[in-house]
Amino acid sequence: MPPSASRSPVTADDLDRAVQLAVGLLRQAPPAAWDGKAGSLEWDCWETVEHLSDDLFSYAAQLGPRTPPLDGLVPFAWEARRPGGPANAIHADRAAGPAGLLRVLEASGALLVAMVRTTPPAVRAHHVHGASDPEGFAAMGIVETLVHTHDLAEGLGLAWAPPAGMCSRVLARLFPDAPLTTDPWPTLLWATGRSELSGHARLTTWRWYGEPRS
Repeated sequence: MPPSASRSPVTADDLDRAVQLAVGLLRQAPPAAWDGKAGSLEWDCWETVEHLSDDLFSYAAQLGPRTPPLDGLVPFAWEARRPGGPANAIHADRAAGPAGLLRVLEASGALLVAMVRTTPPAVRAHHVHGASDPEGFAAMGIVETLVHTHDLAEGLGLAWAPPAGMCSRVLARLFPDAPLTTDPWPTLLWATGRSELSGHARLTTWRWYGEPRS
């Protein structure tokens, strides 16, 4: 039986759960912590949530047109608010505070969940790591959510351990060369260049493979 026949698909429900778990965790952060660095990133925690929100929004947007683009991104204007900051189309109103920031994240995630639920499986849209289908964009959104919440948890002093089954499904969908015998969450952190893994050196470059599994 080929791997694609035996793996469990990534679903819109998986994505919705990932976003809700992340938002629930981040609501526990003290208000004064949001200006600190997000783990090993050069962005502060506020900027990192904006970046994650922008990822989820932009994936939803790629699936949005009646004929999604295969040759590039939907041309929103992405811009950084400071030198070295993330270039986003989505920015949260600072006056709304952390609660407003997390509402932006939740709303952006909901847009992608809705697009994954309603876009026919045969649709393909551009991504730099391979034209992908709705399942692939759900998996990419989950990886962005899980690993950036890891970055944020490090910066905010929170504990974060997402569900192993969810991690296994996105590894199978996007990282076909990842080890199969190691715990899924540490393996996902390794696959995204964030940690070493037993028997495997830390990656200095990494990518996922967005093309549908055949």
